[in-house]
Amino acid sequence: MSDLHVVLKVADTEYAISAADVLHMESFTGATRVPGTRPYVGGLIQIRGRVVPVVDLRARFGLPTVEPTLDSRVIVVQRGGRTVGLLVDSAREVVNIAADDLRAPPEVMAEESAGFVRAVAKLGKRLVMLVDVGRIIGEEQEHGS
Repeated sequence: MSDLHVVLKVADTEYAISAADVLHMESFTGATRVPGTRPYVGGLIQIRGRVVPVVDLRARFGLPTVEPTLDSRVIVVQRGGRTVGLLVDSAREVVNIAADDLRAPPEVMAEESAGFVRAVAKLGKRLVMLVDVGRIIGEEQEHGS
């Protein structure tokens, strides 16, 4: 059995999100900053008539932020009735990942990644980190935005 996943890049690392969590992807044209929000909340955007908070995955993962490029994308995800945009460096690929290709992350990596990475997938010679969307947007939800 395999599931569809959207492959995205943050810095030089490839990550995957279950396609079941993804509503759509958009080019990033900027966000309206909101005072007092967590540093990784990039602001608010309007997509298809909805106002959606954006989480900058570079900042969320503790990486230096960069100016968005033409490749930057907002992946709009929905989990538990909550809709959030994830700002990534690029996202162009949808792949099938079989359950047999998933491995638990090494213990030291699981600790260091604050629980964001829930599995590592082998795609040919590539290693792709499966991220936990609920974990990424869950903490942001607790603190409000």
